[in-house]
Amino acid sequence: MKPEPKAAPGPKRKPILMVSSAVYGFEELLDRIYAELAGPDFNYEVWMSHKGTMPVYPELNALENCREAVKKCDLFLGIILPRYGSGVEEDGGDSITHEELRWAIHLNTPRWILAHDHVFFARTFLEKLGYDSAEKRSDLKLKPSPVFQDLRAIDMFETATRHDITLYRERTGNWVQKFSSPEDAQLFAVSQFRRFQEAEQFIRDSFADQQAIENAIREKGDKL
Repeated sequence: MKPEPKAAPGPKRKPILMVSSAVYGFEELLDRIYAELAGPDFNYEVWMSHKGTMPVYPELNALENCREAVKKCDLFLGIILPRYGSGVEEDGGDSITHEELRWAIHLNTPRWILAHDHVFFARTFLEKLGYDSAEKRSDLKLKPSPVFQDLRAIDMFETATRHDITLYRERTGNWVQKFSSPEDAQLFAVSQFRRFQEAEQFIRDSFADQQAIENAIREKGDKL
């Protein structure tokens, strides 16, 4: 069975919002965000691996399933945590969470990114010590801890902020919001996706009104 192509959101399908993040140690954060975005105040179908709502195709591996999810989702919420995530296929390779972010950027999926305060701090601290690139940081050996597990979380942050683009003014979609508590992250997610939903509804209502006007003009013309 091959994954079906994504259909455009409409009256018969809710927009699909994918939440991408590492999980272990941050279950409360993810539970809060899912409860809000999948709740009655929003009209999203929320895909989150932690909650088991991601579509899974048995003939695909974990990475391939996640790529398919990114390809099919309409909106993408990435959460960069001190824990880098699982699914690294080779020594020094990227995690599945990092690959999901990279894929969302490649597909130009509308995206919102959160990053834990520890990631911001670690990047700034190492930058002041001269480790201002992924290549330089690769020489460092970090003993994993609950505070910070893997320096590649900083690489992921730089992927999100589009450090691959040299000229800063040419970087788009590079906003990364810092958070230090589940409440901070929850507030950002709720605020951003409520605004997006309101804007989307306004556009739909505007098009509906325009169609009604065109129909009325057409009917009046037929009577003349």
